Amino acid sequence: MSGISSCNNSIPQPLIFVLAGIPGLESSHGWFSVPFFLVFVMAVIGNATILCIIWVEKGLHEPMFLLLAMLSVVDLSLVSVIVPRMLGIFWMHAKEISFNVCLTQMFFIPSFYVMESGILSAMAFDRFVAIWHPLRYTTILSHNMLVKMSLAILARATALLTPAPILAKRLESFQTHIIAYSYCAYMAVVQIACGDISDHIVYGLMVIVASVGFDLFFIVLSYGLILHAVFRIPSWEARSKALSTCGSHLCVIALFYSPVVFSVLAQILGYHMAPHLQIIIDNLYFLVPPMLNPLIYGARTKQMREWVLRILHCHGDQG
Repeated sequence: MSGISSCNNSIPQPLIFVLAGIPGLESSHGWFSVPFFLVFVMAVIGNATILCIIWVEKGLHEPMFLLLAMLSVVDLSLVSVIVPRMLGIFWMHAKEISFNVCLTQMFFIPSFYVMESGILSAMAFDRFVAIWHPLRYTTILSHNMLVKMSLAILARATALLTPAPILAKRLESFQTHIIAYSYCAYMAVVQIACGDISDHIVYGLMVIVASVGFDLFFIVLSYGLILHAVFRIPSWEARSKALSTCGSHLCVIALFYSPVVFSVLAQILGYHMAPHLQIIIDNLYFLVPPMLNPLIYGARTKQMREWVLRILHCHGDQG
């Protein structure tokens, strides 16, 4: 990616930008709207169900499930910020977005993503404590500790992403007012700006390293220590039980980080994806995990599974 964007016919900072949606596939926007809408509905229903179950069942007010509730709140926020605007583009061709709203999206969408990454890192710490210090689990991960972890996750996301709209606001001239994206991504706006954008590229890389990079390192370290502890257990049955408690979290981690790792590896190896394919993968970052997280935890967590079956049983009796 070049650090300098040259402009022959530049325009001053526009009041209104136009979101292209998925460039090159405009004629298929109607078809794309169907899976996006279904993902949105499933994410809202799934995460709302998780929150209701944890709220009602006092026995689930323990660290692992409180962290899961935090994950569901962030997932709901993420899909609510992205999908309605996207469906507006697909269904009503509502492509115009004011610069101030664009700056707001630029802050909140990646902020929720960074928060989710932080929560997954906190969940890895939760599993580490559960395996290494089972007798001190509730003492170490007290409600006070969970509040501090939550505030740290929120503070990091705010500190990392606050510069994005400030830096974007300082961009004075642009090549075009059309953003070749389905939402206001920071780098998508920077790439249509004129002049030297190398500082913006460095900032974007710093955000990735300080959030996803740090969290992935911490998660790998935590699970390395977890596996070390588990394989020291002499009983196969006890090993299996210990590993099963981590199964849901490992599935969610793989789902959340794999698109990012794939995208970064593709760039490192010099594989240039078609713009529409890159945008579709970037949307997968944000939309697939919120839809599948409740299904994974609902299917793999005994307490959640029992509650869902109880709800379905009640509805079956009423029918």
